[in-house]
Amino acid sequence: MANENKEKLVKKPGKKKTGIRKRENSNTNGYLFMLPYALMFVVFILLPTVLAVVLSFTNFNAIQFPSFVGFLNYITLITSDEVFMQYVLPNTVLYAVVVGIGGYMLSFVLAWALCNLTKLPRTIFALILYSPSMTAGVAMTVLWKVIFSGDQTGLLNAWLMNLGLIDEPIVWLVNTKYLLPIVIIIGLWSSMGVGFLSMIAGILNSNEELYEAAAIDGIKNRFQEMIYITIPQMKPQMLFAAVMAIVNAFQNGLISTQLTGNPSPGYAAQLIVNHIEDYGFLRYEMGYAAAVSVVLLLIVQIFSKAANALLAEKDDF
Repeated sequence: MANENKEKLVKKPGKKKTGIRKRENSNTNGYLFMLPYALMFVVFILLPTVLAVVLSFTNFNAIQFPSFVGFLNYITLITSDEVFMQYVLPNTVLYAVVVGIGGYMLSFVLAWALCNLTKLPRTIFALILYSPSMTAGVAMTVLWKVIFSGDQTGLLNAWLMNLGLIDEPIVWLVNTKYLLPIVIIIGLWSSMGVGFLSMIAGILNSNEELYEAAAIDGIKNRFQEMIYITIPQMKPQMLFAAVMAIVNAFQNGLISTQLTGNPSPGYAAQLIVNHIEDYGFLRYEMGYAAAVSVVLLLIVQIFSKAANALLAEKDDF
């Protein structure tokens, strides 16, 4: 008996070492699995962000070596850039509020409506609504320029003249009064992106038992189900959709560029992204463009934090 107890005592430490080695191997495998994604994050996100912040404190024309100027670019942006303060910033805020919030609400309503259909029509309509977010660049040339053409061959002018609402064609893409509303309409049309799909996934994965229990407790219609059951269950998906809507609204400067060029006529549809492209790739004032991009990053971060505070699940303990 004494010999058997000694053998057991000898074997136990060996088992512990084996467990430690397994944990170490699993940790190593986990790090190796994360390595490609970590490298991509560092190379394509973290490093460019750091370089943009560094360049924002310099005068850089893409040819000569950058020269340090401190906060001069930020001071110029706030105090001397009349185009930014008078046109770009108000246009961007208005566009982000209407397209971001409006597109977000529209995404939820359409996702909720589609989830009440059967699988085949739901898939078809989801693809139809999602496709504009992937083909917006092509549609800008093929569809929207034809609709808003400034002569009698433009579809909108032809319709309005046939209805007797106007006597002569309106040059839609040059008139500063109509340019920003047109950009907002196209932005809403192409706002059903990844966030829209995440909302559909969240609604379809809702717990059906809660709906049955709610019917017993007195829920009478689908609207009450949506408010009291559907939305509380899909807060993670709604948070993701909100962040994506914010980011897309602030970074979407392609519409006005493809419709009217950069800068837009009278800066009527000039957004922050267009302002960055104007100074960075047309004027080659890379330092100033980097400062504007840092300001844009801060604005997006503030709106994302606000969305996180509203929609993130809070622990009860």
